[in-house]
Amino acid sequence: MANEHFMQQALGLARANIQAGGRPFAAVLVHQGRVIAEAVNQIHLTQDPTAHAELQAIRLASQVLGSPRLEGCEIYATGHPCPMCLAAMHLCGIERAWFAYSNEDGEPYGLSTAAVYAQMARPPQQQSLPLAPLKPAGEQGLYAAWQQVQG
Repeated sequence: MANEHFMQQALGLARANIQAGGRPFAAVLVHQGRVIAEAVNQIHLTQDPTAHAELQAIRLASQVLGSPRLEGCEIYATGHPCPMCLAAMHLCGIERAWFAYSNEDGEPYGLSTAAVYAQMARPPQQQSLPLAPLKPAGEQGLYAAWQQVQG
């Protein structure tokens, strides 16, 4: 089965990442049945908290396809995608996502993002991260300026 083959590929990458000092996360991004990007979590190398495997694969696939839109793509991730990665998948148009290990599987190891999902399910003003509008007096036209340049 092709789906299992792609997931096995992701799991192999994740196991290699563990041996390289990284976390057990990898992703394989497939377009029309062909692997166009594969990536591992690189937080340990970059100190970038957004260097998740899924985001790294999305970045590579966008370069390969020459587009920020990834319609027709599927992603195979070793762990349940965090809210940041899932949001990116929605934003770029990935059509299907698969994962091998759930948040419940990761919980005993400190690898669950269930608490972040719970925060994100709350209205923005009720989340633990304060979020408030702040537009300086007289500020206007930012989006209109963008639209004008876009033509």
